[in-house]
Amino acid sequence: MAAYYNEIDGRAAAWLRELIKAGLIPTGDVDERSITDVSPDDLTGYRQHHFFAGVGGWAIAARLAGWPDDREIWSASCPCQPFSVAGKGAGTADARHLWPDFFRLVRARRPAFIVGEQVAAAVGKDWLDGVYSDLEAIGYACGAAVVPACAVDAPHRRDRLWFVADSHRPRSFS
Repeated sequence: MAAYYNEIDGRAAAWLRELIKAGLIPTGDVDERSITDVSPDDLTGYRQHHFFAGVGGWAIAARLAGWPDDREIWSASCPCQPFSVAGKGAGTADARHLWPDFFRLVRARRPAFIVGEQVAAAVGKDWLDGVYSDLEAIGYACGAAVVPACAVDAPHRRDRLWFVADSHRPRSFS
């Protein structure tokens, strides 16, 4: 299998399966369990891993960027409610703060590349500092940028934080 998709929402998971059938995202399996129930061994045999997969945005973006289906990449759009101005503002104390669960899997499997996004307000709540601290402690180089939706011609601002992490492992780009 080329890809593993983790999505707890049943409607979004069904949509992912339709995208796979239509050949619009890499062939793979859709796991509807909570990330808290996923073990590192469950991820064996997959090249792409998309957590909080939603409607397949990361898998589609990777293809649009020319990323081969069999090239390793992990993506995560962790729940934004703990950090969003529309949420309760509990930050890392919120039960929906699932970065630690994603990082548990990253630490065990050590993917070559990680990409993700979060609401820009998370920067002011130390979310990005925690992500960088975790990833850099196990050898990743990290970068991030805040990009507003209007930068891609959306009719509103809606700032999002985009990040990437590279493991620096020797690899072939062919």
